[in-house]
Amino acid sequence: MTGGIALVTGGAGFIGSHLVDRLIRDGMDVAIIDDFSTGKRANLNAAAKQYDIDICDENLVEVIEEISPDIVYHLAAQISVSVSTREPVADARINVMGLLNVLESLRATKFPRFIFASTGGAIYGEPERNPVSEMDPCRPESPYAASKLAAEGYLGMYKAAYGLEYSIVRLGNVYGPRQEPHGEAGVIAIFARAMIANEPIKIFGDGEDERDYVYVSDIVEGFVRAGEKGGPTVYNLGSGIGTNANELAARLIELTETRVRPEYGPPRPGDIHKVRLNPEKAREQLGWEVNVGLDEGMKSTVGFFRDEAGKSR
Repeated sequence: MTGGIALVTGGAGFIGSHLVDRLIRDGMDVAIIDDFSTGKRANLNAAAKQYDIDICDENLVEVIEEISPDIVYHLAAQISVSVSTREPVADARINVMGLLNVLESLRATKFPRFIFASTGGAIYGEPERNPVSEMDPCRPESPYAASKLAAEGYLGMYKAAYGLEYSIVRLGNVYGPRQEPHGEAGVIAIFARAMIANEPIKIFGDGEDERDYVYVSDIVEGFVRAGEKGGPTVYNLGSGIGTNANELAARLIELTETRVRPEYGPPRPGDIHKVRLNPEKAREQLGWEVNVGLDEGMKSTVGFFRDEAGKSR
């Protein structure tokens, strides 16, 4: 889609801010909704209009009416599996009730095209086969995954009842510049930043758990293509390749030339052992595929954190 008004919820976050940059480069007018609970003002693009508001706020309808978007990319979410396990009600408040507040605010004005960021790394649970496809069963093993699956169900209902045009993208483990090296989601960012500072890193479990890592620019391309030609369905955005934490640590040790070696701790509740995403449907219907390999992407990510470390000295 070129031209028009795009709304990005969570637009000051890691993935959201990269998406905002891309949409502006593509010639769109972009508005951002973010409460900065996890997003950073440093990520904001000055060309985007910013609204500092929680997606659960009852006044959201007034903001959305003012923006009057032609397309919405909904990325605002609680994204931590461990936080969801500790606080399942808070997780559902943001990921389910927050989504409903956005949808109801749109319904009160007009329904634009709606692209929803879901999870490919958690929603399938422990897959019966890898790489897992969109046709395989979803068996959430954490409140976070359950809230994302519930949100997907609501989108289908809103199409049936109210005519919402939507697409869902289930993301692999996204990494790249601007990722916050906190929590459990950004393991590459966590490791890279720690290694650059010669600080200890911890691997949970034996380090053999596999994830499907996708560089942020490839994920942004998936959002854009889903916005342009995605149907009312689900698309895996993954590489189909699994990489475990031990392999990541070894590659990053080489890139950062650090003396740091990983320490090991107990596995975390809700973590999946192995998941890889089959991207065939996205390839066939959206013309999407991974273009940035893991070594290239990690090199870029390490460079970003090196620059950040240099600025803070």
